[in-house]
Amino acid sequence: MELTPFLQKELPEPLYSQLYHWIKKEIEEDRLLPGMRMPSIRQLMIHLKVSRNTVEAAYQQLQSEGYLESVPKSGIWVAEMEMPSLHLNKVEQPPRLENKPANEVLVDFEYGNIDLEKFPLKQWKKCLSDAVDQENFQYSEKQGEWALRREISNYLLQSRGVRQAPEQIVITAGTQASIALICRLLELREKTVALEEPGYSGVRAVLEDEGCQIDPVPLEKDGLSVDHIQTSRAKAVYVTPSHQFPMGMVLPISKRMRLLKWANQTGGYIIEDDYDGEFRYRGQPIPSMKSLDEEERVIYLGTFSKSFLPSVRLSYLVLPPSLVDQYARKFAAYNQSVSPIIQRAMALFMQSREFERHIRRMRKMYQRKHQALLRSIEHYLGTQVQMVGEKSGLHILLKIKGETASELIESGLQKGVKVYSPLVFWMHPISEANSYIMLGFGGLSIEEIEEGVRLLASCLSGAGEIG
Repeated sequence: MELTPFLQKELPEPLYSQLYHWIKKEIEEDRLLPGMRMPSIRQLMIHLKVSRNTVEAAYQQLQSEGYLESVPKSGIWVAEMEMPSLHLNKVEQPPRLENKPANEVLVDFEYGNIDLEKFPLKQWKKCLSDAVDQENFQYSEKQGEWALRREISNYLLQSRGVRQAPEQIVITAGTQASIALICRLLELREKTVALEEPGYSGVRAVLEDEGCQIDPVPLEKDGLSVDHIQTSRAKAVYVTPSHQFPMGMVLPISKRMRLLKWANQTGGYIIEDDYDGEFRYRGQPIPSMKSLDEEERVIYLGTFSKSFLPSVRLSYLVLPPSLVDQYARKFAAYNQSVSPIIQRAMALFMQSREFERHIRRMRKMYQRKHQALLRSIEHYLGTQVQMVGEKSGLHILLKIKGETASELIESGLQKGVKVYSPLVFWMHPISEANSYIMLGFGGLSIEEIEEGVRLLASCLSGAGEIG
């Protein structure tokens, strides 16, 4: 295949940029289709009579954005990708999801689902096979496989600015398992633990089961109230500072420093849950609290459930050095709960740099879905709702005007769209809580997102004209 863009050397825009924009437009407008093989760099530079650097720079940018992919010993190909609808304001064709059985769920905005279509299954299967071929079928190390802890240590330094040794990392079978471990490690039974209000109900359930006294901390427009913490008798505080769950705000640096000062002065601990820190779509990456922790009062929680697969049941926590020996003593009789084969496979997956590539792909894909969701909400729902927490993560909240969440959820089901109430995340629900609905979008296609919002809008009285 030959490409013949019109490149103008007299323009101030560099030639590589002109070529990049031309190819990108051809892909977006379906003139270059997924699976088409692109000319080689040498072929294109000869054909267009430009330098090799010009073609290389354009191709590299297109690959980094997911428009092209390079296959070793095969060539450069137009990538399979879902393109967001660029023409929502045009009159649309009759929706393909009509004439359905009553109450059939056509679009499910369930939070926690992830996109599996682009999952590197072949590479993951190979890592699983290689892990089995190591023929080490004994129990894992108490804190988890050393190779995996080393890879997590390197990853956290590069991605979140967290400096710690592999010896400080403990592998767990999910965030709730991490919280249960922390409760026993810090001896929090019958002690007060501060929890964001609203906050993650799964953590609250564990704290209650472990006999903790829960102090719900009200949220302000920029995150939890540090003033409340400072007057609390809490021995520990659980916080989601990089993307508050479920409201979505980011805890500013001033509040982070005040919270660290509280922990230093009182001997308390901050439990930082960085559950989806990889997926931020606006502004600069937010440093973790652990990266600011000079007095070692932060216990950092991470998970592979959002960035990889929920089914591997693989999470981890980073302990301050002062708690590592305490952990070894308290849990000497406990075996590691996560399969060592899964751990070794994950270590191999990270060593091969496949995990890093996977994160980059998913970040771009989720950003496209996120943009499609915001654009659809603005187009179909307009002033009927207010978006909350829309800068990062795999969910947003909508605050509904003139209707309760329970009414909209019920009418949505009648139209085939399933949305959720975040009411469960309040320990003591306020009346305003029933004005929010929660939309998770990770597991939906762009087409499903747009159709789901359109169906939802048709349930709201006073919504704008639906195309």
